[in-house]
Amino acid sequence: MAVSPAPLVAFVAAATPTARAARARLEKRYGAVPPARADVIVALGGDGLMLQALHRNMRHKTPIYGMNLGTVGFLLNTYKETGLLARLKKAREVRLTPLRMHAINTRGQHFDVTAINEVSLLRSSRQTARLAVAVDGMKRLPELYCDGAMVATPAGSTAYNLSAHGPILPLGAGLLALTPINAFRPRRWRGALLPRDSKVEFTILDPHKRPVAAAADSVEIPNVAKVTVTEATDIELTLLFDPEHDLEERILKEQFAP
Repeated sequence: MAVSPAPLVAFVAAATPTARAARARLEKRYGAVPPARADVIVALGGDGLMLQALHRNMRHKTPIYGMNLGTVGFLLNTYKETGLLARLKKAREVRLTPLRMHAINTRGQHFDVTAINEVSLLRSSRQTARLAVAVDGMKRLPELYCDGAMVATPAGSTAYNLSAHGPILPLGAGLLALTPINAFRPRRWRGALLPRDSKVEFTILDPHKRPVAAAADSVEIPNVAKVTVTEATDIELTLLFDPEHDLEERILKEQFAP
């Protein structure tokens, strides 16, 4: 692990009383610096807090070590207050590349947002969304009637993508998952596996009659007309995991979960 023997540590916590109290105890035990000065950021909470910490520290590229004080904690390690510096020293690095969403709304406004888990499109009315889907400039689905669709990274393939019956992707697979959400027509289309350097374009057909919102993780853009998704190759994020909680192994286990 590329940190000094006594790394400068910053602690960030979810807005729950439990997480805030844990942060106070850990700062008293180990000391703390602001995130901008830290060698390692320790995130205390759930997967939502971890994604938030990754987004906020994208420019600094500071490694983030999470300890689970949330519900699922797929991206975090077990919470334990003792021996933290030794755990950081032994931790394994996992490097993630996020997605970049470029969205144009029905008023012609442009938005660029990054997503660590997935970019998703969701219908905003009682009517199904009507989408056209192109990959690398070639139209693959001229019409897709659905509740929505998403492009998921390997790290995000076990989240919303999995609940929509999309495939789980090992971290080193070099793939993205293109997954429909409750596809009505064509009924038998279950999605596609794409090379990680693919450019996926969604064109919203009938955007006023059938409005659609696009979301990059937790950032939502309403009333979109066109959404383009590519891999943000200029950004690399580093997560730290205890050897026994390696993310690659967790993703592999999910494929055999009952």
